[in-house]
Amino acid sequence: MPVGVERLKKRADFLRVASVRRKWAAPGMVLQAARHHDAPSTDGVRVGFTVTKKVGNAVVRNRIKRRLRAVAQEVIPEYADNGWDLVLIGRFATKDRKYDDLRQDLRKSLGKVGARSNGQRGSK
Repeated sequence: MPVGVERLKKRADFLRVASVRRKWAAPGMVLQAARHHDAPSTDGVRVGFTVTKKVGNAVVRNRIKRRLRAVAQEVIPEYADNGWDLVLIGRFATKDRKYDDLRQDLRKSLGKVGARSNGQRGSK
């Protein structure tokens, strides 16, 4: 992940983000968002990835997570405001969705949950 984007790894963090109930479902993913609650990590964005077993076996779930990580690595540094915890949840359609459509889904979702910046921060 690029500088300024950390990973969410603890279950408690995933549950805290889910409990805020700020989410948006796009065809390629579900985005959950919550503001950081701890002061030291307000300088960046933290991102977690999850896919349920209903979507498929381990091979399918890992492929979906790899696709979500690639999209997040490209979109979040440029379009997400600092100070947010984000959880990307893979859906059944994520594995076959076009990459450009996944990027657009994430950009739109960031705007819908209120975590989107003006898009001028990145080097692209």
